[in-house]
Amino acid sequence: MPEVALALWALYGAAALGWRVAVQLRRSGTTGLVAVRARPPSLAWWADVGQGLGIVLGLAAPLLDLWDAVEPVGWLDRTPVHVAGLVVFAAGLAGVVASQSAMGASWRIGTDPGERTDLVTSGPFALVRNPIYTALIPTLLGLALLVPSALALGSVALFAAATEVQVRGIEEPHLLRVHGREYAQYAARVGRFVPRLGRRAR
Repeated sequence: MPEVALALWALYGAAALGWRVAVQLRRSGTTGLVAVRARPPSLAWWADVGQGLGIVLGLAAPLLDLWDAVEPVGWLDRTPVHVAGLVVFAAGLAGVVASQSAMGASWRIGTDPGERTDLVTSGPFALVRNPIYTALIPTLLGLALLVPSALALGSVALFAAATEVQVRGIEEPHLLRVHGREYAQYAARVGRFVPRLGRRAR
């Protein structure tokens, strides 16, 4: 399945990044990609490195599998698991694209402390505060299940851990500074990644 995994990685890149950047450019004249200004050993730097490394290792896993450089976990390297991976990937990618679209002009990759964007609380954002991440992690898990090596599965765990750091340590404090009470009230009623879980205390 490594060939299928690589093809789906390309689809993910085109749909979740290429298409979204093209839409953002057409609508606003900017890419929505915020330059990384974090410096080591800051929390933001570690979060950026963790997320980036998770993606790189996840993409490397099917390549190394193709070259017989890594071994799949035997009990996971089965057709039902691969089919489940395809289903999870498709559902996750649809959720990523839908959540990015719901953000409209507020969509960004990265956080610029000097920038203010509208707070989006409708659509999937009415269910969870971070629906892109909620959908992205299953997307990456689905890809990993196609080539279920320790490297592939570890890349998902690394990305998920770095995302927790990114959201809790960088994005939420930024949104509180920018939107104040409006964000605090929103965060008190809507879960972080799962409905009703991770709500902030009032």
